[in-house]
Formats: sequence, C-alpha cells, structure tokens
Amino acid sequence: MNLNGIIRSIPGFPKPGIVFKDITPVLENPEAFRYSIDWFCDTFKDSGAVKVCAAEARGFMFAAAIGYKMGWGVVPIRKPGKLPWKTLSESYELEYGTAVLHIHEDAVKPGERVLVVDDLLGTGGTAEAMVKLVERLGGVVAAMGFLVELDFLHGREQLAKYRVESLVHVASEE
Repeated sequence: MNLNGIIRSIPGFPKPGIVFKDITPVLENPEAFRYSIDWFCDTFKDSGAVKVCAAEARGFMFAAAIGYKMGWGVVPIRKPGKLPWKTLSESYELEYGTAVLHIHEDAVKPGERVLVVDDLLGTGGTAEAMVKLVERLGGVVAAMGFLVELDFLHGREQLAKYRVESLVHVASEE
C-alpha cells in the first residue's frame, strides 16, 4: 500500500515555512492504519523488545496498537505536568523551537529492550530525547521505527548508532 497519497501535506503549519505531514488520514483509514501497524510489528518482531515507547501525541496511537499486537508493555513519554508519578525529563530542539519530555522513572527496567516509535522523524530531536530517557533508566534501545521520515532534514544521522526503519520516506520539502 502506498501511504504517500493518504498522508496530507499542510503548508505553513505550525508556522510559515514548515510543511506539516498530517498522518491523521492514515489513522482514519482502517486499511492504511492496519497496514502501518502490521509493518511496524513485522519489521521489529525479532528486535528482542519487551516494551514500546512513544512521545505524545500521535506516537501513542502507534505504540498502543503495536504493544497490544506484540504483547509488549507500552511506555508513554509525555509533555511536562502530564505524568502523575516521579519522572525524568529531557529537553530537546525541534525544527521550530524547543520542548521537554518526561518519562516515569520506573517505566523501563535496567536491561529491558525497548522499541522507540513515533509518527515522524524530522530533525531527530524528539527521537533523540526519547532515546536519552530510555537509556538514563538503564534500558536498551532495540530499534527505532517511524511512519514517516523527512529525509531532507537528516534526522537519521543523529541516530546513526541505532537501527532506524521508516515506512514512508519524503525526499524533499513538498
């Protein structure tokens, strides 16, 4: 299935000069969503992961479905003030600003293998922050998976020491 025709490009969002890749049409389309989840599960079934983590919000939808299908735990990584227990935090750079992510300090046990997923790999800042949080807890990043990768932003370079797989590649800003 070709998801390129399903993913929407929205120029000028969230600010001028950015072309936002809207994956909500993939989520709304049962065949496309099933295809995406099956791809993640087939691609990472031999990773040795026992948990899948994702940053809010769109990544949660993929992580929850992957965790359910694979029988893995799901670890939410959230914005400040959203997790009720003791947390670790990591700040990072976005294409259009800075942000902070939090993880429960008991969410990943030392030595646990974790699949890190998100809807999109851009500059790699969010993904790198998730990796740092998992590793600070003693977890091992088994692999990283993305629905969409914006190749022209070179985020993969920032994650070179990890296995990184993406279902859809976007070669240039459209």
